[in-house]
Amino acid sequence: MEYQAVLFDLDGTLLPMDQEQFVKTYFGLLVQKVAPLGYDAKQLIDSIWKGTYAMIQNDGSCMNYDRFWEVFVSIYGEEKLKDKEVFDSFYAHEFQAAKQVCGFNPLSKKIVDACKEKGRVVLATNPIFPQVATHSRIRWAGLEPDDFEYITTYENSRFCKPNPYYYREILEQRNLDPKKCLMVGNDVQEDMITMELGMDTYLITDCLINSKNKDLHAYKKGSMEDFLQFIAS
Repeated sequence: MEYQAVLFDLDGTLLPMDQEQFVKTYFGLLVQKVAPLGYDAKQLIDSIWKGTYAMIQNDGSCMNYDRFWEVFVSIYGEEKLKDKEVFDSFYAHEFQAAKQVCGFNPLSKKIVDACKEKGRVVLATNPIFPQVATHSRIRWAGLEPDDFEYITTYENSRFCKPNPYYYREILEQRNLDPKKCLMVGNDVQEDMITMELGMDTYLITDCLINSKNKDLHAYKKGSMEDFLQFIAS
């Protein structure tokens, strides 16, 4: 089948990682950065989770960026918005140390290049991070932001995975036919939900996440190496 576009997940797909280890490292680095500003470590982490949950529950009435900072302000007060510059600086600098707990697969570049030769390529990574953090993780995977015609971030998205409206928003913005698109990801719940929209799917099993223990027989699946062969065929 010829695809109009291939949509890729990032974390655990193009960028190998143990998600729990990554989050633990990321939070540790962030706490270290903002502790001098008077943030309590536990409250800060709880606040970030609350903001993340609010983005996941976003009904499309505002950008995820606005939803997150709305929650942050409700917890810490409007005056703490002045610290946003420090958070931005964190993602540009200290956050880069989280690369050390991520893997690297040279096949990611080969796969994306092969897909670009055949059609359009979109990075459909859950838009709970700012652009600077997403672009960094793309580079950790051995790729460049320019490898994708569109990248979802918390600044440009109104929904999150696994909400089907997240994918609908991408399809509408890029004028894509779901029946001619392939979604490639490692999370059964968040990525394979695209089948409901009529999209074809491929489940990457290298860093598989199957939180609800779903039966995997319904999915085309395999390692990154298997997927490279799938593209070639």
